[in-house]
Amino acid sequence: MFRFFEDLLDPFKPFDEGTPPDRLVPYMWSQIRTLGPWLPIMALTSLIVAVAESLLVFYSGRVIDLMASAGISDFWQVHGMEMLVAAVAILLLRPAMILVNHLLLEQTLVGTLHVQSQWRAHKHMLGQSMNFFQNDFAGRLSNRVMQMGPATEDSAYMFLEAIWFSLVYIIGAGLIVAQINPWLAAVLAVWLVLYILYTKFLVVRITVASEKWSDGRSAVTGRVVDAYANIEAVKLFAGAKAEERYALSAFKRLRLRLQRFLRLATEMHLMLNLLNGFLMVGVGGLAIWLWSQGIITIGEVTAALALTLRLNGMSGWIMWVTIRLFEHFGVIREGLRSISVPHSVVDAPAAPALMRGPGEILFDDVSHHFGKESGGLDHVSLRIRAGEKVGLVGPSGAGKSTLISLLLRFRDAEAGRILIDGQDVSAVTQESLRKDIGVVTQDSSLMHRSIRANILYGRPDAGDAAMVAAAKRAEAHGFIQDLKDREGREGYNAHVGERGVRLSGGQRQRIAIARMILKDAPIVVLDEATSALDSEVEAAIQRSLHTAMEGKTVIAIAHRLSTIAEMDRIVVLNAGRVVEDGSHDALLRKGGLYARLWQRQSGGFLAYSAAE
Repeated sequence: MFRFFEDLLDPFKPFDEGTPPDRLVPYMWSQIRTLGPWLPIMALTSLIVAVAESLLVFYSGRVIDLMASAGISDFWQVHGMEMLVAAVAILLLRPAMILVNHLLLEQTLVGTLHVQSQWRAHKHMLGQSMNFFQNDFAGRLSNRVMQMGPATEDSAYMFLEAIWFSLVYIIGAGLIVAQINPWLAAVLAVWLVLYILYTKFLVVRITVASEKWSDGRSAVTGRVVDAYANIEAVKLFAGAKAEERYALSAFKRLRLRLQRFLRLATEMHLMLNLLNGFLMVGVGGLAIWLWSQGIITIGEVTAALALTLRLNGMSGWIMWVTIRLFEHFGVIREGLRSISVPHSVVDAPAAPALMRGPGEILFDDVSHHFGKESGGLDHVSLRIRAGEKVGLVGPSGAGKSTLISLLLRFRDAEAGRILIDGQDVSAVTQESLRKDIGVVTQDSSLMHRSIRANILYGRPDAGDAAMVAAAKRAEAHGFIQDLKDREGREGYNAHVGERGVRLSGGQRQRIAIARMILKDAPIVVLDEATSALDSEVEAAIQRSLHTAMEGKTVIAIAHRLSTIAEMDRIVVLNAGRVVEDGSHDALLRKGGLYARLWQRQSGGFLAYSAAE
């Protein structure tokens, strides 16, 4: 039974992957409409349950009147069959309808919307550019994605299970009270108007307070996760006290926002009790007076009092649900600040995949100033022939990383074109482009998964034999066999910890190189690929890389110039322009910037300050 309702909807089905709406109502509708025809069915079952609840109270008054009129001796004989039917309805029909209502609301609605909203938000976030993630806390972004699930599903659930149910119940109660006596309905109507006006006044302030509270929670999460993710730096620089102060300011701000929210909750309880006192005295007192005048029966007094007491209990629940609902709205609005941001780098409509070729690269008059008037790259034209090995050097800020970032299309060039085998990188899909480029960076962070999963990330369909061969070529197979994690997993099944913290820098680098080797892409980018290795291991891996790079187009960035001296060409960048281009020997003979950088090396590392 549960499985049937759980499988009515698929939260992972394909969907329009455009930017999520940035306003609350359109966003909620984009999620709720996936319920399709089940949404009106949920509303109908909630309506039936609410009507049944109000009729049950009314019927209890009727039973009292029947008992009073028939007397003890004749009651069962006259009304026995009616009591039997009522008992069957209460014992069987009512629980069955409530069960169906909750199966739809909990197994179908909650089980779908909770995961669906998180999955869609995560899927959209994965498509954001590198710049997007570099300008925010990973903790805050993940917190906003994860909060969308409970906020979205609970909003929809509470609307159907509480707001819609209560609205139907109150209307039903009003009709019943009006049937007993119009003056009772008038008192109920006055209470209802006052209740709605106060609720409206309250939720406006609740929405603002909730959004600020949610923003405060995200800020705290961002700062805490930032400290945990960089715990090595915190320990190395004795930064625990500084991190405490940094987080404490956010915690204090969060407490102030929580207190503001709780003040509104306390105020709500006071006003609610005043309103409910008016309801009970108004309806109850008037009903007793009408009975004393012989206008209504004692059973009708009982029904009116029961409805009033039920509304007294429900009103607090309704208002608290309303507050929670608007609290969720604040959470959703806060989350949409990150989730509804359009992708800055997108594939062209119907973009084809990059056709794999020999790997020729052309930078055609490329400029990129990061939206400023200067900096970055300035009119760079560079052709790298297929199979050519090119070293890229220059002082810090010369534009080397920007050039690679544009090649990988982490950003779109502001001017000019980048072609691979004659294909404009902006006209092909990003996924196919990056599949054809193998990259090893200076900071090779690994996934918190097994060694096997990390190496196979380069080519998931590769078998164990290919994986082990890649690890051997990267000089990694030996130490991998000796690994064992806390859970007892060994070798290639051992987990590496978050960002690979259980491994040394050199071990992480060799895993990253093995991953790149396994990928077997026609273009290889090495960004300080051996910087974390000692000289002996570096020499061994350089030999492996030399073999792995055969027949491939290679761009290698290095501050240690000795690692690229044997490249086919060396391209020197300075202030965003190509200032020199030639072989190592030719550039030394030229006596320009490269020759000065070479002379200033100390221990094989590049000394900066080449602006002279």
